[in-house]
Amino acid sequence: MTSTSPVRFGTIGFGIMGERLLRAALDHDPKMLVVAGAWDPSPEAMTRLERALPQVTRFASLDALLAACDCVHIASPPRFHLAQLEQTVDAGVAALCEKPLAVDVAAATATLARVRAKDGRAAINFPFTSSFAVDQVAAWRAAGAIGRAESVEIDVGFAAWPRPWQTAAAEWLSKRADGGFTREVVSHFVFLTARLLGPVDLRAATTTYPVGDGAETAVTAAMSAGGLPVRLTGAVGGTTKPDHNTWTLRGDAGSIRLRDWAVAEELGADGAWRAAAQAKSNEEMRPLVLARQLDKLVALTRGAPHTLATLDEALAVQTIVEAILRAG
Repeated sequence: MTSTSPVRFGTIGFGIMGERLLRAALDHDPKMLVVAGAWDPSPEAMTRLERALPQVTRFASLDALLAACDCVHIASPPRFHLAQLEQTVDAGVAALCEKPLAVDVAAATATLARVRAKDGRAAINFPFTSSFAVDQVAAWRAAGAIGRAESVEIDVGFAAWPRPWQTAAAEWLSKRADGGFTREVVSHFVFLTARLLGPVDLRAATTTYPVGDGAETAVTAAMSAGGLPVRLTGAVGGTTKPDHNTWTLRGDAGSIRLRDWAVAEELGADGAWRAAAQAKSNEEMRPLVLARQLDKLVALTRGAPHTLATLDEALAVQTIVEAILRAG
């Protein structure tokens, strides 16, 4: 790779997240980024890749993929992230790893120490770093829309878990060991809180589990960030929507929020929430956000400045998330 040649991109794991970013990469400016190929240890996943995207090269091993890439998206289940991250860095390849970073905080801490010692280029895929709605929320706050910030509320709800589009990964997403909505969804909002307000500390939490090895069905937590109280509530079955969430920042002069991943809203004097003028649904915004993430991945790969989530930020999020889950 030269300073003018396109970055060669690869995908590790052809699940829903791997496919989303891979499709975005195929649509990206070929002068900036080209798709080298993909690898998944599952023969079924590779067959699905062949049918869905026959133009994408399918590699027989992770080593072969890494040899053909400048950067990769690690989109495998969480239990594989650390080993694949370290293998990627050892190969001299930049990595954008899916969240959660891992489920074992001690193992993640040790792996990150080794990655830092090797000057590895790596980031974690929290798309809020490229969200237009998050930009709007931050701009409203900077303009004084809420006055003095007073508190944060995070609410997430699901008609069922996993969500309908995740059924292919239900084997691990539905289990306590690797899955659950706290790791998959709440982690995004813990990251957002820390990025906008400051380090997050957990004060108290409760977590409800079903009988057996199933993932959590409800969580509550009291946290703090930047001196502000943060309240979290989450539940399966508390809404008819497949996926509903709000992140609300309240102040002494007003309130602003992020709703359903992509809609920035401001609370009016009449008590009604009003969306920003250019607001669009998550489905409409996703391609634009993923394109921004890929631009930043190119910057990471080239050693240029970027705002992707750092490994340290991801470890801090993981530490909070796993502590909430242990409260069950």
